[in-house]
Amino acid sequence: MAALAVRYLRPAHPPAPDARPPDPMPRPALRAVRADEQPPPAPRELRRVLGRFASGVTVITAPGAGGEPPAGFACQSFASLSLDPPLVVFMVGRTSTTWPRIARAGVFCVNILGAGQGALCRAFAVSGAQAADKFAGVRHSPAPVTGSPLLAGVPAWVDCEIHAVHTGGDHLIVVGHVEALGAEESDGNDEGTGADGPLIFHRSTFGRFTAFDA
Repeated sequence: MAALAVRYLRPAHPPAPDARPPDPMPRPALRAVRADEQPPPAPRELRRVLGRFASGVTVITAPGAGGEPPAGFACQSFASLSLDPPLVVFMVGRTSTTWPRIARAGVFCVNILGAGQGALCRAFAVSGAQAADKFAGVRHSPAPVTGSPLLAGVPAWVDCEIHAVHTGGDHLIVVGHVEALGAEESDGNDEGTGADGPLIFHRSTFGRFTAFDA
């Protein structure tokens, strides 16, 4: 079995019952495009070009607040932001129905997926009526500080409190303060999902990382 390396970044404490993330900033004022101004690229072209950028894949989870079930969604737009203080960031669509539940919880856990967890990602990528219970059949345990669902078998995770929320066009930029984190210590000989490296997403397709020969 793979050992788990865990680091706590400050003393564990449950979030205050009335903890709420700050309200996002108001949307910027819209203006008309001048006759001599190049129009912005169409969303379809943005998606086509930016899809050439490969990214890792995560599942952002949060505990239920006020009797709600836990929340979670698949997220590519996750990154580290600051070492001091320890901050991470993810982006979520303003129309997301999962985000308000995460906001009410005031905390979240970033579950970084391994190469063998494409099916797990798809389960958390559904929306609408299909998203009634994304956690059905998914093993998880409470993250050590926030109690957010920590999905079984992920090679790494980051447990956070919501630090700030900013607007970014049709998305929200969510900054999290890292409270604890952990990673699978794999020697490559176990059956953990981390042994094959991270799950990679590129041009609507899952893949895996392959290192160049030295």
